[in-house]
Amino acid sequence: MNDTAADGSSTAQRARAIADAGGIDAAVAAGTLPAVATMPLVEALVLGLLKQGVRKYLAIFGHGNTALGEVLRVYEAAGVTRTWQFRNEVAMAHAATQLSWQYGEQAAVVTSIGPGALQAYAASLVAASNGVGVWHIYGDETTHGEGYNMQQVPKPGQGAFGTLTAVMGRSYTLHTPAALREALRLGAATVGHPYKAGPFFMLLPINTQPAAVAVNLAALPARTRAEPVACADEAVFAEAAALVAGHDRVVVKVGGGARRFAAEVRSLIEKTGAVAVLSPGSTGVLPDGHRQNLHVGGSKGSLSGNFAMAEATLLVAIGTRAVCQSDCSGIGYPKVEAVINLNGDLDDLTHYNRTLPIPGDVGANLSRLVAALPDSRLPPGKIAWLETCAAKKREWSVLKRSRVAATAPIDSVWQRRVMTQPQAIQVVAEFAKAKRAVKLFDAGDVQANGFQLVEDEHPFETFTESGASYMGYAVSALMAGAIADRPRSMIAFTGDGSFMMSPQILHDAAEHRLKATIVLFDNRRMAAITGLQEAQYGAEFRTGDQVAVDYVRMASAFPGVLALTGGDTPETLRRALEAAHGHDGLSLIHVPVYCGSEPVGGMGAYGQWNVGNWVADVEAAYQATVI
Repeated sequence: MNDTAADGSSTAQRARAIADAGGIDAAVAAGTLPAVATMPLVEALVLGLLKQGVRKYLAIFGHGNTALGEVLRVYEAAGVTRTWQFRNEVAMAHAATQLSWQYGEQAAVVTSIGPGALQAYAASLVAASNGVGVWHIYGDETTHGEGYNMQQVPKPGQGAFGTLTAVMGRSYTLHTPAALREALRLGAATVGHPYKAGPFFMLLPINTQPAAVAVNLAALPARTRAEPVACADEAVFAEAAALVAGHDRVVVKVGGGARRFAAEVRSLIEKTGAVAVLSPGSTGVLPDGHRQNLHVGGSKGSLSGNFAMAEATLLVAIGTRAVCQSDCSGIGYPKVEAVINLNGDLDDLTHYNRTLPIPGDVGANLSRLVAALPDSRLPPGKIAWLETCAAKKREWSVLKRSRVAATAPIDSVWQRRVMTQPQAIQVVAEFAKAKRAVKLFDAGDVQANGFQLVEDEHPFETFTESGASYMGYAVSALMAGAIADRPRSMIAFTGDGSFMMSPQILHDAAEHRLKATIVLFDNRRMAAITGLQEAQYGAEFRTGDQVAVDYVRMASAFPGVLALTGGDTPETLRRALEAAHGHDGLSLIHVPVYCGSEPVGGMGAYGQWNVGNWVADVEAAYQATVI
């Protein structure tokens, strides 16, 4: 790669000029960086991403991206960018997703060609499912067609990997170096989308990476800026207010897109006499103790949340994409006659029949809807609805307390009395709340019991990746805390199955000096699927094993990792949590938990789902719904 331009400048000189001036535009203004410079394509890409605000790279280098690696080496030496090396592309993509989702920092995921890119691509499902903007930069086959490139998609034809990545999000192959400007513009619009951001895939053919390209630095697009846009039709808000007034039993489904608008959601439910039902990812939008917060609803849900969904006649859907487990595969609202939907995405906005759609920014439209509602006392019918729902919430609270306080049976695997998942999760959740630590829940039984139990007071106290339910996400996502500018204390709640999907966090944490805690709830099986099998068919099949893993010994093999046992009681677990919190590094606490047929082992399921031998009943019920 020849990095010397016609004016004699080199990659190293350009990097130093940018570092000294404090940015690209400042260096051009100072005359230390030419306005139009010729450089390798991969360096132009780094500068283009720098103008987007991307200065952090999470990378695994291979033969498919050595040219990009060299540019990043030089720019890091000058202090312009920073690169973190990983050992697994799935874990790396998860860390970048959490960095964007929790901290608002956009980073670039960098992989080589072939298997590594496929792993990062698989993990991009999380960003796509949860509306999180992340740059993905992959090596790709050469453009000259000299024959198969090692690790390319082994199929004759052009742009096979670009076709694949375009299914998950938006994708651009830099077949022509001069097209970089357009690629950056499309990427900025994707990762910075105000309503439905997602992953953007930049594919770099091996042979175009070092190719020289003349770059007009002023023409490189900046980060997308989109101001909130409200619905312009005043009549829509008047019609919505009339709908709310005409129904006593109103339920507000709070999706992940409503988390930034907690104050507006609260104003809406208090003014209308509605009750709120949360999605797994929107806990904290209303304080847990708020009288009109009926908790989570859906296929697992809660007694109170699912009751409100089942009995309401008007649904107000806010920032939700109606995932099957969130609305019980479309039958969670059997008595609803009409829907008011607030969403920025047209497809999600019109998901339900009989919908009054209010398109645009959720926060702006919520404010206008609240303003359109009359300031009047609630009628008797709405008061009765609130009282009925409050009684159901009390019933749910009693159930939660009883499950947490219950004595666990002797466990068949551990051959002794250990804590149940509700007991152990409650201890850790309370500890996290006291320490103001962010909770990350992995997929599976831990996740399901977790979103039923958490009692958040504010949004973003909990992250539960329920969009794709990607096993191993939480422990991998902890690495965002080692990369963020202002990290927060973080605790990952994971099961033994999820942890073994992504144990390389032990290595990455040791390498990058991550301070965080993993609590590993071990029942030696895929308990969520065991429970589903037993509920549907009365028998478990191939969801457990006989391999007893010493996770404490395993974690102890990594320098700087504190490995602890949480014991079998709340008291021993609390002591382990305190020790972990005081450790300057990653801690792992192993907690044996009960798994069996006794109801006290979990929080239960209160909804329906279009899977297994339930399909016929669920689909028949769906055909009978009017929305």
